[in-house]
Amino acid sequence: MPRATKRRAPVWARWCVALGTILVVAAGGSVVATKILLSTAAGTVSQQNLLGTVRTDTARKHATVTGAKNILLVGLDTRPSNPNMLSRSDSIIILHISANHDDGYLISLPRDSYVKIPAYNNGKVPYAGGRNKINAAFAYGSRGLTGAAAQAHGFELLALTVKQLTGITPDAGAIIDFQGFKQVVDVLGKVCMYVDEDTTSIHIGHTPSGKTAAPYVTHPDGTIAYKVKGVTPNFYAKGNHCFTPTEALDFVRQRDLLANKDYDYGRQRHQQQFLKAVLQQAVHDGLDSPTKLPGLLTALGKTMTVDDGGVSLEDWVFAMRGINPDDLVTIKTNDGKFNSRSVPGVGSVEILSDNSMQLLRAAKTDQMPAFLQAHPDWVTTN
Repeated sequence: MPRATKRRAPVWARWCVALGTILVVAAGGSVVATKILLSTAAGTVSQQNLLGTVRTDTARKHATVTGAKNILLVGLDTRPSNPNMLSRSDSIIILHISANHDDGYLISLPRDSYVKIPAYNNGKVPYAGGRNKINAAFAYGSRGLTGAAAQAHGFELLALTVKQLTGITPDAGAIIDFQGFKQVVDVLGKVCMYVDEDTTSIHIGHTPSGKTAAPYVTHPDGTIAYKVKGVTPNFYAKGNHCFTPTEALDFVRQRDLLANKDYDYGRQRHQQQFLKAVLQQAVHDGLDSPTKLPGLLTALGKTMTVDDGGVSLEDWVFAMRGINPDDLVTIKTNDGKFNSRSVPGVGSVEILSDNSMQLLRAAKTDQMPAFLQAHPDWVTTN
């Protein structure tokens, strides 16, 4: 099947990928950003060695942006109300970039995926290894540590776990702060997207007098304990919706009261859709505006901590300049269907299906079009 002609933004076709860089393309595909502007954009991104031993020093030193690439994106579930609770990776996304650097695919790994986590010593609290939910890897890697050290070791153990599971050695990585995307939406003013199922918030609501209040009390792990009497929760109806910054952050956090009862799969899908919507709106409404551009670059940069895999962010920009946010393909692992079982001492876990493992092998071998041709219903259409 012939590829459709890509639509370019009139001045910039720019895209903030996992690395926090801005991909800059003019109409027709010519690069129009100056080196100073690229350096400014890259300078807003916090950079840190997150991959550690996942990639050898030699590989990092000689890394290039040729060929297919896989970038590991991790969103953290850190709860300010319970600072003693270990940080777990709330979102785990593999961003696959095809060898021609024209196509991008977002693949979410269910956070409850039952996997083998390798033994690991972070220098403070060693972990003996064992089978657990994949989101526990970040927690075990960061135990006993704080700040940047906790981030680095947590990410490294998670990346080692993903590598052991999939065979994929991430070429780069980033920790995404969805809280930070609120600042991006602040700059844009709003973000508009299609809400594919009725969504009720457990975090934000209002009293009869209009005062903002939490509609539910939750357990330390974030699950619902009980409903608060007299508080009406925020409700996001199925259909087109333009979110305020506060609503946007609230929407992407929801999983408990989704209409389709797809819980984590629904939240994964909504986070993918939200990320794509933000990038599309940044291209169409934000980066063409000289008044919004400086604040937008800063806000985008602050949403993530990046390991560039030994390649400068400017080089990532130029190598992937052919990707447009409209072309990002979001994919449902396990076809968005539950394949769960109960494991003593661990609880309810998700088992990755044989087809999901084929999907991950397709990302490793850069065979995504062939997989999706055989499984077209795995693509999220909204």
